[in-house]
Amino acid sequence: MKEKQVVKNASWIIVCKVMQSVMQLVIGMISARYLGPDNYGLINYAASIVAFALPIMKLGFDAILVHELVESPEKEGEIMGTSLLANVVSSVACMIGVFGFSAIVDYGKTETIIVCVLYSLSVFFAALEMIQYWFQYKLMSKYSSIIMLIAYVFVSAYKIFLLATAKSIFWFAVSHSVEYGLIGIMLIVTYYKKGGTRLSFSFQRFRKMLRKSRPYIGAAIMVVVIQNTDHVMLTKMVGEAENGYYAAAITCAGVAQFVYTAIIDSFRPLILSSKKTDEAAYEKNLSRLYSVVTYLALAQNLVFAIGAHWMVKWLYGVEYMAAVPVLQILTWYRAFSFMGTIRNIWLLAENKQKYLPFINMFGVVCNIVLNAVMIPFFGAVGAATASLITQFAMNFGFGFIFKQIRKNNQIMMVGLNPAFLLRESKDIIRAIRKKK
Repeated sequence: MKEKQVVKNASWIIVCKVMQSVMQLVIGMISARYLGPDNYGLINYAASIVAFALPIMKLGFDAILVHELVESPEKEGEIMGTSLLANVVSSVACMIGVFGFSAIVDYGKTETIIVCVLYSLSVFFAALEMIQYWFQYKLMSKYSSIIMLIAYVFVSAYKIFLLATAKSIFWFAVSHSVEYGLIGIMLIVTYYKKGGTRLSFSFQRFRKMLRKSRPYIGAAIMVVVIQNTDHVMLTKMVGEAENGYYAAAITCAGVAQFVYTAIIDSFRPLILSSKKTDEAAYEKNLSRLYSVVTYLALAQNLVFAIGAHWMVKWLYGVEYMAAVPVLQILTWYRAFSFMGTIRNIWLLAENKQKYLPFINMFGVVCNIVLNAVMIPFFGAVGAATASLITQFAMNFGFGFIFKQIRKNNQIMMVGLNPAFLLRESKDIIRAIRKKK
């Protein structure tokens, strides 16, 4: 029954995300053409600065909430209420931090500072969106997916209005906040309508959750550094236009990311639950997840690498053709990135979160050094190469060297065996058919 719920849950997420992704791609493409590489690069620069604040706002709770709910289902109202209030308070501090950072680093660039501040409003509303993890725990992502789709329809209409009326870049900087705000409010309303217990705050619960989540804060910050340092370094070292090309390539490479996120989010409760009851099933579910996600990603990467020229030209126009070689490199790093996401589920289940900072610090050092060496000579292509090498080393190679997480790599290698994928795919389909 659990396997059927996982597939049904993932299906709802994927269907809604397909519709959202199509709108996002079309609106994003038109917006990028309207803004041009310079302004598009500036928006993505602001997004990168704000991205550094998000892990601090989340306090690592996004990594442990499902696990907390699995462990203490009778305390779901206290767990979710404590998380929401703590994240709202930390979001205010983060917005102040973004303003301070931008005012110092971009001193004298009034437009850049204003764009960063307006974009940072999304941090507050992102705190409300944390309620989505309750829907993941309940395998009810159907509702959160529909809500996110509705919110993006509204935001798409807002962006079309901006394009039609030729609004300035400041209006585009606010759009992210509008989306997060709608999602957060509708999720909380739906939480109560679907039987969520009364939200409450407990300082004792907060301390307990923070002790468990603390390793994830630093680890998440380091992941953000890996994912966004290239944007900041490109902007500062070679200019906003080069960052615009890089951002366009990343958008293309991540166009189907929602599929993998849906699969991973749907497997997470099943993996954490099976850890408590059946060790063999737990390891098999992890191997299944590695297998499905990795092979799907590699198939997509091959298509994107071959069709990069056509994709960039059709989506962004000839003004962005410098993004083609960047996309051909960047697309391959996705598979290794997802390996890291799955590994983090294993670390949580095994209570080995303390190793995350070591893993991610290795990635941070690798990424910064490679970017510093490659960007001055190769620009966006150098940043893409640095990202690919970093993701491969951190999420695949490092596990064979660092013995404390070698067990995870053994489970991963089982999943990467093509024979395992073929056998397990047949078993899952057969099991689902029997339960219909």
